[in-house]
Amino acid sequence: MRALYTFFRSSTSYRVRIALAVKGLDWEPRYISLPKMEHKTPDYLGVNPQGLVPALVEDGHTIAQSLAILDYLEEVHPEPPLLPRDPLERAYVRGLAQIIGCDIHPLNNVRVLKYLKGRWGLSDAERDEWYAHWVAEGFAAFEATLLHEGRSGTYCLGEMLTIADVCLVPQVANARRFNCDLAPYPVTVAIADRVAALPAVERVAPQTQADAF
Repeated sequence: MRALYTFFRSSTSYRVRIALAVKGLDWEPRYISLPKMEHKTPDYLGVNPQGLVPALVEDGHTIAQSLAILDYLEEVHPEPPLLPRDPLERAYVRGLAQIIGCDIHPLNNVRVLKYLKGRWGLSDAERDEWYAHWVAEGFAAFEATLLHEGRSGTYCLGEMLTIADVCLVPQVANARRFNCDLAPYPVTVAIADRVAALPAVERVAPQTQADAF
């Protein structure tokens, strides 16, 4: 039995939903409301003591952290692959994924934004400026890497869908939700839009989830 603890608007949960869908894997969604602080309840902490989503439970074992879950799925369910066979290409797409997962998302996730408002008294406009700054920093690096390497096509790595694309789509969706200016990153955004339009990806988009509001 495979269950995914998820919140519809969580970009990290969205990454995992995309990977599961692309690989054609079935899962039981278990919805965790972040606004209601359900991720901090004793019941959920008994599943994932980190108190974060997503968490994947497979055969009684919990895997936390979205990038670790993506690695696990690739190792246990390698078809269709989300990592290329060539070690240098694998490192390349992992590096792109980590621009999203390490350079943008940790600075802009919900708990950071709440802390900025609660501890330092940032206004909504100041919070959004913070968010947009780190999106711009990260997407500028992402776009520059794509252009410098010249390996992109339909996807970040030519015609192969990879974890770079899986991580990119949710981050672009969040940037749009915060009204970030994405015009300076045309290659990045075009790739994200093509991936988001894939039927498997459309089926797991935030607005399709049962807990969406």
